Amino acid sequence: MKRNTTFYLIPVMFCFFAMGFVDLVGIASNYVKSDLELNDSTANIFPSLVFFWFLIFSVPTGILMNKIGRKKTVLLSLAVTVVSLILPLFGENFGIMLAAFSLLGIGNALMQTSLNPLVAAMIKGKHLASTLTFGQFIKAIASFLAPYIAMWGATAAMPTFGLGWRALFLVYFIIVLAAAAMLAVTPIKDEEPAGRSSSFADCLRLLTKPVVLFSFIGIMCHVGIDVGTNTTAPKVLMERVGITLNEAAFATSLYFIFRTFGCLSGSFLLRFMSNRLFFAISVIMMTFGMAGMAFGTSQTMLYAAIALIGFGNSNVFSLIFSQALLSVPDKKNEISGLMIMGLFGGTVFPLLMGFASDAAGQVGAVAVMAIGTIYLISYINKIKYTV
Repeated sequence: MKRNTTFYLIPVMFCFFAMGFVDLVGIASNYVKSDLELNDSTANIFPSLVFFWFLIFSVPTGILMNKIGRKKTVLLSLAVTVVSLILPLFGENFGIMLAAFSLLGIGNALMQTSLNPLVAAMIKGKHLASTLTFGQFIKAIASFLAPYIAMWGATAAMPTFGLGWRALFLVYFIIVLAAAAMLAVTPIKDEEPAGRSSSFADCLRLLTKPVVLFSFIGIMCHVGIDVGTNTTAPKVLMERVGITLNEAAFATSLYFIFRTFGCLSGSFLLRFMSNRLFFAISVIMMTFGMAGMAFGTSQTMLYAAIALIGFGNSNVFSLIFSQALLSVPDKKNEISGLMIMGLFGGTVFPLLMGFASDAAGQVGAVAVMAIGTIYLISYINKIKYTV
């Protein structure tokens, strides 16, 4: 990797940190549920709403990148994210939180669609998967900090200016401004799009390619499990162990701690280990974790299960995403849009999990995630590209 490329990657990695703000929806929805006295089905609307916008905006963002470039698209995403983080500072009623979570989802859809191909334009060949994985490691740091900041705010362990747990939004608002400023002043050369600009129909037509379709569904399952775990883990602990929300919030942080550790490990191991073998090990860990989440009754067993899911799920996105990009190398923007549209799984899974948990307790929610894990097991043999 060239020295100047490494230097230019610094602000890009800072944007990956800002990308991690979307994962605050797990712990935030639990606090909103408590404050507004909502049931699981209603509270799960918030994480579902965030990821609903990936379905609407991801493919159009891929087309937009062909017109204005990847860097400008990332800057636009940061601007939308800034607005989403300002709104909760003015109150916590149902309407404000719906608007804030919607804008957070729109901003993140723009960011995830454009930031990954921006990295692909800077990093070529065998280091792409490990670089994307390192970006996910940076993203995961923001993810696991969110529950701690919210908990510190809720318990007045830090100055909150009367915001309580919503001080989380103020902290991340300041950081995203810094990320935007760093990227704006960094010269990054975009790749010129190959051939004519693709239409929406052209992008969707790429789903007729088996590897693209299988990867799209794989991303849906990965994100569904990711959002589902960080939303449901505290509820499982409260239901089976009888601890409070502030105490159970550690479960979300534990998930992201191990996801962070997994991303860091993956960024090195993927340079020496085949993608297929690493993916298989990851999915096996998730399978054991799901069993522990479904049947565990002690706090220690549940923490171990959450850790296994976090570590196992940490590199799934990067491996699937890189497979899809390399399968159609002349359509990176369009493939990126389709893969990020797969984050719509973060809408589908929480809604189904909410209905399942209202009907059968949290074991019903875990059963929904287990279905996604079974699909990922079937994806192992689809991995062909070793990068």
